[in-house]
Amino acid sequence: MIPRSTLALILTGLALTPVAAVHAQSASDAATALPSAAILASPARPDADRAKDAQRKPFDLLALTPLPKGAAVADLMPGSGYFTRLLSLELGASGHVYAVIPAEMVARHPQIPQMAQAIAANPAFGNVSVVVTPIVDFKVAQPLDLVWTSQNYHDVYGGMGPATALHMDQAIYQALKPGGIFMVIDHVALAGTGTTAPTTLHRIDPDLIVKQVESAGFRLVTSSPALRNPDDTHTLPVFDKSIRGRTDQVVLKFQKPLKQDHDN
Repeated sequence: MIPRSTLALILTGLALTPVAAVHAQSASDAATALPSAAILASPARPDADRAKDAQRKPFDLLALTPLPKGAAVADLMPGSGYFTRLLSLELGASGHVYAVIPAEMVARHPQIPQMAQAIAANPAFGNVSVVVTPIVDFKVAQPLDLVWTSQNYHDVYGGMGPATALHMDQAIYQALKPGGIFMVIDHVALAGTGTTAPTTLHRIDPDLIVKQVESAGFRLVTSSPALRNPDDTHTLPVFDKSIRGRTDQVVLKFQKPLKQDHDN
């Protein structure tokens, strides 16, 4: 079972806000880059992305994961590329973004990589490359500082099964540098809904995410309330017009322990 303190962190949003998270960084992180308003205003971003900013609150979310110069990150299951573009602009020429697409999805829908490939072909996002890999064998060309996935964990847990989701977490753990971050954002389902909500409502009980990701070796360090919506009953499909774009979402920041953490 997840400790009561952890559940409270998730379900009530009594966690570090993005501002608090920034102030909690040590002096050694002073050179770490934070997202700027200029990123959101970049003319390289399509109008469709900017139209979603008020709902998706990208500045608050990206502030949770300040990245060092030259960072390597993966946007897992990038969809339309909303966060792929933002991460690309945040990192600039010194960093790299891998748009990672599960081979299992491509086998069923060969057109899925096209959106990410179009982003990578745009000179404004020249630090983006597309990687198609089996989800249980998550690999890119270099160790990663961050793996980011937004509104996707339920698809793996429900569509491919809990065991596959766990294998994915374990592979991501191996792909990250010590101290690397795994960010999971997803639509909230009622507690105890298991694999039913992911397949019928496209939601997931946050308890399931925390339990699986921590069992792969990560530790939960932050649960942000940035995307919480107390008016969401958690009973409607996320595509229902009465709640679409306004779902209650959990924002979980996990970290791979540093090597000395294992030794102690």
